Amino acid sequence: MSNSSSFNEFLLLAFTDRQELQLLHFSLFLAIYLAALVGNGLIITAIACDHHLHIPMYFFLLNLSLLDLGSISTTVPKSMANSLWDTRVISYLGCDAQVFLLVFFFAGEFSLLTVMAYDRFVAIGRPLHYGSLLGSRACVQMAAAAWAAGFLLALLHTANTFSIPLCEGNEVDQFFCEIPQILKISCSHSYFREVGVTMFTGCLTFGCFIFIVMSYMQIFRAVLRIPSEQGRHKAFSMCLPHLAVVSLFISTAFFAYLKPPSLSSPVLDLVVAVLYSVVPPALNPLMYSMRNKELKDALRKLISWTFFSH
Repeated sequence: MSNSSSFNEFLLLAFTDRQELQLLHFSLFLAIYLAALVGNGLIITAIACDHHLHIPMYFFLLNLSLLDLGSISTTVPKSMANSLWDTRVISYLGCDAQVFLLVFFFAGEFSLLTVMAYDRFVAIGRPLHYGSLLGSRACVQMAAAAWAAGFLLALLHTANTFSIPLCEGNEVDQFFCEIPQILKISCSHSYFREVGVTMFTGCLTFGCFIFIVMSYMQIFRAVLRIPSEQGRHKAFSMCLPHLAVVSLFISTAFFAYLKPPSLSSPVLDLVVAVLYSVVPPALNPLMYSMRNKELKDALRKLISWTFFSH
C-alpha cells in the first residue's frame, strides 16, 4: 500500500494532448483570467476611492471581489502554465496549497454571500434600522467572520484530505487539486473520515442556504408592499445581481460536490469545475455593475481619471 507521503508530486488532468489545442486552452483561460483581474480590480479600486460607495453594501462587494480574485488565481495560472509548458505536474505542497486556498476562498465567499443577503434584507425590509444594525463596526465583524469561517473550514478539510492514504496512484482527474478527485485515489477504508467532515460542512452550508432563502422571501414580501413602481424597480435592482451571483455559485458548486457517482464522467466533471471555479469570478463584476447606477458612475469616473488625467 502506498501512502500519500510517498508522493512528492501529483499529475493533473490535461485538457488535450495536441499542442494547438493546448495553446487554445491557454489563450481562453488567459482571456478569462484577465477579465476577472480587470473587472474585480476596477470594482475594488472604485469602491476604495469613491467616498459615495463607503456604505455596507459596497464594503461587502469589495470583500467579494477580493475572494473572487483569490479563487481564480489559485487554479487558472497553474493550469495555463501546464498547458504552455506541456506538463501535468503539480508538487505535493502545491496541491496541498490549492486545496487549502480553494476551500478558504469558496467557503469565505459563500459566508459573505450569506452576510450580503442579510444586508439586502435590512436595507429593504428594515430601512429605518439600517444604520444601527449595519454600522461600520458590525460590517467589519461580519466580513471578518466570513473570512475566518473560510480559514477554519480550509484548515479542517486540507488536514483531513491529506491525512488519508492514497492507494490508487497520484493522477488527479481534474485541472486543479479538487477534493472529490483526490478522494477517488484514496484508500476506500479511509474515505469515511472525509465523509464526516463533509457532512459537517454540508450542515453549515445548508444552514447558510436556508438563511439566504428566508431572507429573500422577506425581501420580496417587503418589495411587493412598496407603493411606487419606481421604488419596486430600485429595490429589485439592488437584489437581482446578488441573487444571480448566489444562484450561479450554489448551483454549480452543489452539483460538483453532491452529484451522484453515476452522473460522474471526466468531461462533465471538467465542465462543472470550470463553471464553478473559473466563470463566476469573471462574471460577478459584470453582474454587479450592470444594473447599479452608483457603481457604474464610479467606474466611469475611475476610468476617465486613469486615461485622461495625464
